[in-house]
Amino acid sequence: MMTNKMDVATSAAIPPTVEKFETARVLTLGAAHAVHDMYAGFLAPLLPDFIKNLALSNAQAGLLEVFLRAPSLLQPYFGYLADHISLRYFVILAPTFTALGMSLLGVAPTYAMLALFLLVAGISSASIHTVAPVMVGRLGHARLGRAMGYWMVGGEVGRVVGPLVVAAAVSAFGLAGLPWLTLGGVLASVLLFVLLRDVSGRPPGTRAPLPWRAALRSMGPFMALMGGMIIARSFMSAALTTFLPTFLRSEGADLWLSSSALAVFEAAGVGGTLLGGALSDRLGRQRILWISWIVTPLLMFVFLAAGATWRFPLLLALGFMALSITPVLMALVQESFPQNRALANGFYMALSFVLRSLVTVVVGALADWLGLRGAFTLSAGLALLGAPLLFWLPHHQAAD
Repeated sequence: MMTNKMDVATSAAIPPTVEKFETARVLTLGAAHAVHDMYAGFLAPLLPDFIKNLALSNAQAGLLEVFLRAPSLLQPYFGYLADHISLRYFVILAPTFTALGMSLLGVAPTYAMLALFLLVAGISSASIHTVAPVMVGRLGHARLGRAMGYWMVGGEVGRVVGPLVVAAAVSAFGLAGLPWLTLGGVLASVLLFVLLRDVSGRPPGTRAPLPWRAALRSMGPFMALMGGMIIARSFMSAALTTFLPTFLRSEGADLWLSSSALAVFEAAGVGGTLLGGALSDRLGRQRILWISWIVTPLLMFVFLAAGATWRFPLLLALGFMALSITPVLMALVQESFPQNRALANGFYMALSFVLRSLVTVVVGALADWLGLRGAFTLSAGLALLGAPLLFWLPHHQAAD
């Protein structure tokens, strides 16, 4: 019953005519995502230093991710507003505020100050991740998967560069030198003001959005399904992103090697997100999701069993497969609720960020109990067990 309703919503979202894909503007928003997520990528490489300097447990370190993600609870509200008014200035200002919050981590004297700075960055992150994907979808027209792929590539590029930038800054200037990196975010916001000030932040379409109560009721079954998928997948993604540098350093790697490993994983994800989104337009969303969902946990088991020589090549494959589904899911969410794209996107992103943050704490606790290797192994198994949920997803009509 739920699948039939989803199919109707999905088919209603398919444009009757093909409009031109606005490549330049989509790439501009992807660049904004790259700058923003470069700063957001500072946390994982710095966790070992915070653990050492402030005597934190792995669970406390994982809790820092919650402070960064907690403001995502505001995303449905941001989405509701974005369905009615343009919030493009949220996108323009986000690099400055995220840069400020993440760069000040280097001079935070206490755990409480770390939490405060992460909350500032988190609010900025919540706003850009709600509003900008809807702007991208507007500019992508019929090629929604391709547009989401470009948007997510920006994020992956930022996450690739972020660990390398923060490692270089710490090596050159120490943690106390990180606040100078804020200047990059300020410059990015100035450039974005020039490039994006005439781009609407509202979703496309002429139909008025549903009232928020009616919209949320219509989204309930779909979002419940997405929540189950997010939980299953987040165990593995939390292990491979938040705790990958810590895992490698526990096995003898230094800061540069562990940060480079995270960069390799994220770099491979650039190709995965770009190709996954575009292929889902042509082959259907479900087919791409099934391939990624089955192959990624199997690759993680091989990664854990392999020696040091094979780890970097396996991280390339892991990054490509693990991150290929992100634009596919975002496209599926937006096309399922065409009258309330921003609210649906905000609801999905809030659900994703909150559940992933909670799972990150659980993975940290599992690492304290089982060790990092045991936590990684269990996380891959749980992700694989979530695959049957894909049977209930709506079927996407491939583009011509």
